[in-house]
Amino acid sequence: MGKISLAKPDLDKLPIMGSADACKLWGIDSSTLRKRIDQFPKGTIKKMGRDWIVTKDGMAYVFGTLEERKLKSE
Repeated sequence: MGKISLAKPDLDKLPIMGSADACKLWGIDSSTLRKRIDQFPKGTIKKMGRDWIVTKDGMAYVFGTLEERKLKSE
């Protein structure tokens, strides 16, 4: 058997999140995300079981960056 490498990515540091967390951060309803899934660039959203996972870049591409959304709400 080969050795197990402990130098693996830290999932807490990757720019990915569940769709529920993403919707909360961006201040959108989950149905809004589901309606716009086709607008995400390839590889930035994926269905895992019953849930969706998204990248921060994908969310920013479709809904604008968090900074842009903050400016709009002020």
